[in-house]
Amino acid sequence: MRLNKFMASCGVASRRKCDEIILEGRVKINAKVVKKLGVQVDPKNDLVTIDDGAIRIRGYYEYYLLNKPVGYVTTVSDPQGRKTVMDLIPESRKRLYPIGRLDYNTSGLLLITNDGDLTQKLTHPSFELGKTYVAKVAGEVNLMDIARLRAGVDIGGFVTSKAEANLISANKNESRVKITIHEGKNRQVRRMFKAIGKNVLSLERIAIGKLNLAGLKVGECRPLTDKEVGYLKEV
Repeated sequence: MRLNKFMASCGVASRRKCDEIILEGRVKINAKVVKKLGVQVDPKNDLVTIDDGAIRIRGYYEYYLLNKPVGYVTTVSDPQGRKTVMDLIPESRKRLYPIGRLDYNTSGLLLITNDGDLTQKLTHPSFELGKTYVAKVAGEVNLMDIARLRAGVDIGGFVTSKAEANLISANKNESRVKITIHEGKNRQVRRMFKAIGKNVLSLERIAIGKLNLAGLKVGECRPLTDKEVGYLKEV
């Protein structure tokens, strides 16, 4: 598709005005400035930005950020009849699906989309965007425990990479720890605490990279902004 047609389809302006914007050097395709008319763009695979803000054809893809409650499975459907995260997303004609997983007893930030390329990127083992959690743990977590988490621990045939871990509060009954990991092994955070002899009582994912749950109540979702979509595609 010609770049000016793509821009017009995104609601930027008329094709003639889009040509002017291109000639002004305000448009980038995959982070490279384009100042030539007639350039072709792939709406599915190319990232187009204007003044560093991502644009996309309206209705082509949908992206949501959900504050997942405990008691929901991260699947499109469940043979056991349990509630799924899709029950919390607005009805759509698109086939939406979660990016990655949060287990049944974990709450917090989850991304939902129909963008298969972005899903593949964000779930690929080589992708290292930090995922931040707050864990409530039984018993007292001390600074030695924190040091072990930061260094990486063996969770059963796999040694985790260095994590960012900080003690929020601690007493003899329970502790709260903020931890950022860069991998996505099954139940990884719970297994990391188990490796240092601690049992996780509750776990909430509060951020993925720069995306967070600000202003979003448990069970609520919102569309991602164009800037947030652009950020995920560029990292």
